[in-house]
Amino acid sequence: MDIPQIRKLKPALNKFLKRFDDCFPRKDTRSHLPVYVSGQLSDIPEKSVEPIAINAGVPVRTLQEFLSQHCWDQDRARDRLQHIVRDEHAGPNAIGVFDETSDVKKGNKTPGVQRQWCGSVGKKENCIVTVHLAYARDGFHCLLDGELYLPESWSSDRDRCREAGIPDAMVYRPKWTIALELYDRAITNGLHFDWVTFDEGYGSKPEFLRGLRGRSQKYVGEVPRSFMGWIKAPRVVTRKYRKHGRGRGRKTPRLASGSAPARRVEAMLDQDGFRNQPWVRWRVKDGHKGPMVWEVKHLRFSPVGADGLPGEPLHLVAARDVLNPAELKFFVGDAPEETSVQVLLLVAFSRWRVERCFEDQKSEIGLDQYEGRRYQGLKRHLILSCLSYLFLSRMRQEFGGEKPGPDGVPGTHRSSGVDPILVVGAECSAEATGANLRRDRAGATSKRRGTAVPHQADKAKAA
Repeated sequence: MDIPQIRKLKPALNKFLKRFDDCFPRKDTRSHLPVYVSGQLSDIPEKSVEPIAINAGVPVRTLQEFLSQHCWDQDRARDRLQHIVRDEHAGPNAIGVFDETSDVKKGNKTPGVQRQWCGSVGKKENCIVTVHLAYARDGFHCLLDGELYLPESWSSDRDRCREAGIPDAMVYRPKWTIALELYDRAITNGLHFDWVTFDEGYGSKPEFLRGLRGRSQKYVGEVPRSFMGWIKAPRVVTRKYRKHGRGRGRKTPRLASGSAPARRVEAMLDQDGFRNQPWVRWRVKDGHKGPMVWEVKHLRFSPVGADGLPGEPLHLVAARDVLNPAELKFFVGDAPEETSVQVLLLVAFSRWRVERCFEDQKSEIGLDQYEGRRYQGLKRHLILSCLSYLFLSRMRQEFGGEKPGPDGVPGTHRSSGVDPILVVGAECSAEATGANLRRDRAGATSKRRGTAVPHQADKAKAA
């Protein structure tokens, strides 16, 4: 969105920002909100505080203090944002997406900075990590909340934390714990998610999955290949047992003697139930290079519970890319047994929505350009970035910038998506399907030349 467009939308932006007036007790403090948000929505190349202030003709120091020192209620602003989404964008088939993003930083003063895995550059780097919750429904998506991941090295150094303005009550929490905190805040503000999804970083944490189940939240999320369970749950014994009536009895409940051990989900592909099940091909969405088709197997299985015994049954989906069979993913879903594979795939492959939010916020709004040294400033920057992006998403939706695809499901970045469509069953050879798919993608590339919008394959052609 460029400067002329922002000027045309200025009345709409002012009206939108007035909904946050009660978050700012002083008029002079309130006046800085449109300056910061307009700067984030502008086309200036750098969107940290200094370029925004210079572009707006206000003192840099004043805008820095607006973020880090001025008295205003950032929590109320976050809650108001969630209330707007609840009241004006909620509805059936809403999906919540958990994910984290990282931003490279120099020095050691930015809150939470240390050398750690940085997903934005794909290696260990000096960076900060923030955990986020996104909301997606039909053609609309936005970020609802975000929180700093505080590493253990920071948490154990309270003097360093106080210097950065990090409250004493804020200590190290695993990322999955932060994700559940974000979820609880959104639910408290009246938001409802029909489903949530996440990557294997969260799916690898049994406590996280149990936390969602304890909240009666349906989910479909990726898990690592090492995720353990049974296709056929072994028998559990509750009867006490003592050998010859003496000695310490065996614990109860326990697995029956001779029970098969739990196996990795990757190894389950060679077990009955998966082994004798054909791969079925689904077109899960349309990407930049054409339709994305994955082969899928699905069954119900019992994961290993906290006590080492079989837990409540879950859906297990194994999926591999037709054109790259080495790319193998596993998803588990806590949902009613009758839930269709189509629905499971729709939720499982919805993570692109939060990735799109990160991409837009970093390239268009400056999410990754915070340069302060105070935790309160960082927290406010995250909230105001969500606020700016919510306005951008609302305007995009209002003026038809991104419409649902033919099946009523929103598309990927610069493309129209589809509800997962059954492409072909196991009776068709993999070679034929792969050749057809390569031809479709080649056609998509040739038709896409000279335009920014990829080819949208219709159902008949995909089949």
